[in-house]
Amino acid sequence: MRTTLRALCASLLFALPAAYAAPTVPALRLYVFDCGSIDVSDISLFSPGVNVGKSKKLTDSCYLVVHPKGTLMWDTGFNDELAKTPDGQKVGGAFHITLKQTLTSQLKAVGYAPSDIAYLGISHTHFDHIGNVALFPKATLLMQKEELDSALGPDAAKYGHDPKDYPTLAANPAKPLGGDHDVFGDGSVVIKRAIGHTPGHQMLYLKLPKTGNVLLSGDLAHFTENWEQRRVPGFNFNKEQSTKAMDDAAAFLKAEQATLWIQHDLEQNAAIKHAPAYYE
Repeated sequence: MRTTLRALCASLLFALPAAYAAPTVPALRLYVFDCGSIDVSDISLFSPGVNVGKSKKLTDSCYLVVHPKGTLMWDTGFNDELAKTPDGQKVGGAFHITLKQTLTSQLKAVGYAPSDIAYLGISHTHFDHIGNVALFPKATLLMQKEELDSALGPDAAKYGHDPKDYPTLAANPAKPLGGDHDVFGDGSVVIKRAIGHTPGHQMLYLKLPKTGNVLLSGDLAHFTENWEQRRVPGFNFNKEQSTKAMDDAAAFLKAEQATLWIQHDLEQNAAIKHAPAYYE
């Protein structure tokens, strides 16, 4: 009887699914996710005095970086709850936002769960970049100290932040940054300080072995025309710092022979392959 019971238990044990394990990679890999779209009724909000009254559609991109030493989520787009409203919603007087695919489902499609993310890199704490930070409560937050201080301090609204958009962020383990930061210690994934859009805005630089060097813009510029003309949105924290950040980025791109991927640029984004495809 005991032998039969042991055999039955063993058979049930082997019938259970194997424990989930996130995929490991031999070299740096980048997944691009569609994290929403933004219809802007007056794009001159992003370039005061230019294109007044003209509408434009922007995209909202976020990214999973997979390194042999760990994982980094770069920006998190709109909150997944938005996908439950197919027609989207109005934000303020000029924006209409929509989300077709949740970030959770896109991560799952490439073999990852939110709990697999080791680091959470946020370019800045505007609502279209931090919508899903609550999915990653144990990931180590990598942000410039000024951004953390302004977003979590008593005067958040003064800097264009709304704590209701990121109620869990203060509880994350965090590494406040005071400049550039080499995430994995080998120069292949580097957070680049680029303040101006917000008090602690930052970008992400990737040295992809096969694709080449790529700089993810955050909101350094929102679309190509504004980048080329060095136009600064009227709602930026500091115009002079914003212009300097763009000039510094241009010099960096030239020195590193890197390509700028503008996270909100719909037209550029259309030519970039999205998950489950990836860059390496």
